[in-house]
Amino acid sequence: MPIKVVLGAQWGDEGKGKLVDILAPEAQLCARAAGGHNAGHSIVAKGVSYSFHLLPSGLINPNCMNFIGSDVPSFFSELKQLEEKGLPNVYDRILVSDRVHINFDLHAAVDGLEEIELGANITVNGPSYSTKAARSGIRLADVFDQELFESKLRRLAHGYKARYGDLLKYDVEEEIERFRGYRTELAKYAIDGLSFMYSAQTSNMNIIIEGANAVMLDLSMGSYPYVTSSNTAISGIIAGLTLNPKAITETIGVVKAYTTRVGAGAFKTEDLEEVGTKLQEVGREWGTSTGRKRRCSVCQHLVVSNLVDTYLDFIDLVVVKHGHMVNYYTALNLTKLDVLDSFETIKIAIAYKDKSTGQELDYYPADHNILDNAEVVYHEMPGWNKPTTNARTYDELPKQAQDYIEYIEKFIGVKVKWIGTGPDREAMITRN
Repeated sequence: MPIKVVLGAQWGDEGKGKLVDILAPEAQLCARAAGGHNAGHSIVAKGVSYSFHLLPSGLINPNCMNFIGSDVPSFFSELKQLEEKGLPNVYDRILVSDRVHINFDLHAAVDGLEEIELGANITVNGPSYSTKAARSGIRLADVFDQELFESKLRRLAHGYKARYGDLLKYDVEEEIERFRGYRTELAKYAIDGLSFMYSAQTSNMNIIIEGANAVMLDLSMGSYPYVTSSNTAISGIIAGLTLNPKAITETIGVVKAYTTRVGAGAFKTEDLEEVGTKLQEVGREWGTSTGRKRRCSVCQHLVVSNLVDTYLDFIDLVVVKHGHMVNYYTALNLTKLDVLDSFETIKIAIAYKDKSTGQELDYYPADHNILDNAEVVYHEMPGWNKPTTNARTYDELPKQAQDYIEYIEKFIGVKVKWIGTGPDREAMITRN
């Protein structure tokens, strides 16, 4: 039962979906363990751009079955959008575990209030996970018992109303009525997920697991408290899909050739000036789900002549190494290499240096005081100043680009097996 797991190795938006799409033709099942409709990505296949949020990217492959946990309204609307773009039989190739917790409009309303309550520096995005932990959550299986479902949702809404009063703008009866319409349709997709995944694994199906978000957003091992509400690392994948750990043949970390993140939190290599804005434009750095600009790591801006500006960009290998220590990658997928094509010099973050003691840290510390007082230690390499978008083999890449890739491999101790050189499906180099 070969299982390949594709995980984000930074703060998300690395391009996991593209690799899943490339691997999907050899897979019989593509499964996603966690993440709601806020976890989005885009895939360009045969000239068509598809936006995925909670659905697995394996839907692009017409022969691949797909399995998820999701929130209901977005589930239907996203399927409809994919069908309208021409993907065949999408409604016949998706199943949902009846153990998943439902993310209601109530959770979204409370989410906004909690973000206001805790301040702009904390992104909560977790009321549905909070109710799950408090044992007051509502699972998909509950939807099919109308009396139980409605009483649980009313009780949940009553509790939040008691806390927030008139600040909570939410009509529980309206949501209950909407689910009366969903109930029959949902029954077509709901299955016992535990039995399904056990059967898939014991029947030796070829399985691809698509992670949501990324390791630095993991609730336990990420840049806490600026994280999502689920376990996005390998441990969460195994638990969320009841995987047999002994059957995992590859754990692939997807790494962007530079570092970005969305939202608040420590981000040592960030440049908020003109260069960061430029990188957002060149790298198309907007969230698929949120539309928010991603924070970009760019070290400085040099005026080479009166006409041409050259930008210095870097990857934070301290973060990538942290992810490897959590997930134990067997291979890496380096994406968006082409965004660095016009850079004269590449700077790579390899350590954090405590300014008060002079001690260099080659790991990502949990103590935010250490992070705040640290400066970044860089390794500089020459850029290649040549386009890589048409390269289809490793040997076709400029020597300086190869050196850059091999430096990353040596630092992390993991082979870079795939190299993305553009948004299209074909713009991906595979190394033996």
